[in-house]
Amino acid sequence: MNLTVFPRRGYIQSPTPLEAAPKLSQLLNGPNIYLKRDDLLPGAGGGSKTRKLDFLMAEALEQKADSIVTCGAVQSNHCRLTAGAAAREGLECLLVLEERVPDSYKPRASGNNLLFHLLGASTIRVVPGGSDMDAETAKSAASLRDAGKKPYVIPGGGSNPLGALGYAVCAEELLQQCFFLGLRPDAVVVASGSAGTHAGLLAGFAGCNASLAVHGISVNRPRAAQEDKVYSLAAKTAKLAGLRDRIARADVVVHDGYVGPGYSFPTAGMREAVTMTARTEGVLLDPVYTGKAMAGLIDLIRKGVFHKGQDVVFMHTGGSPALYVYEDEFLAARGE
Repeated sequence: MNLTVFPRRGYIQSPTPLEAAPKLSQLLNGPNIYLKRDDLLPGAGGGSKTRKLDFLMAEALEQKADSIVTCGAVQSNHCRLTAGAAAREGLECLLVLEERVPDSYKPRASGNNLLFHLLGASTIRVVPGGSDMDAETAKSAASLRDAGKKPYVIPGGGSNPLGALGYAVCAEELLQQCFFLGLRPDAVVVASGSAGTHAGLLAGFAGCNASLAVHGISVNRPRAAQEDKVYSLAAKTAKLAGLRDRIARADVVVHDGYVGPGYSFPTAGMREAVTMTARTEGVLLDPVYTGKAMAGLIDLIRKGVFHKGQDVVFMHTGGSPALYVYEDEFLAARGE
């Protein structure tokens, strides 16, 4: 697997830390937990999408684009980081936000919504939950073309085969870090949503001939649907990277018991996970992705899926700006 043939913008100059989480591990009386700190990636607030945008923005500039159109939920980390990358490259940025939870969009909301404006997104268009987001982004791109612009469309989460290569690179990076630390991880745990991070890791590990189990914690879909989505994207990413027949359907593992009422709805497990990680390791998770993924890891440890003597890597994909929109949830849990 030779990923040097793909243009990149060079947003990432060094590996993100791989940190032991000894207090969290001790509290759970389970495996040794390590945190892969992609929340510390460069960009506007950090997070996993920077790895994907490294490839996607390079293609946009190669195509002489003067504007970027992308989509996400009303507090989308992807939209925040895309707006930041567009600002850095001097490109106009249009965001199409899906109001997946009725009445959840507040024009003056804090969190990522505030950052969309601060980063200079030129247009923010909100559409109802359940909208065909590919069609909606195409509509926004068409309006730019009608105005004489040359837009480049990035799918939600940056999750297409080119974007997912960012996490094939991360897989190589993680394996190299483990080699120098003398660490032989038994599993990687990651939030699984738009599927680019999960699929990219699978493709990357396959390309490195590493049989390392990746456990995706679904944040939106039932297990079968999410596994199908991850498998399809992983296979396409592997093909783009020059691999053949390296991704097996059985390699795709998703746990769907931690979504709660739906995407972005808070759960008791998420609140416990966010609070526990903050108070043991001083690390902030987010309410939508990493909080639910950590809730999944905690529950899997309690059920004996992971146990003492094992080493487990938790992919911290970022998202902490969204915490500021969920303050009522955390204050209520304290009785305030």
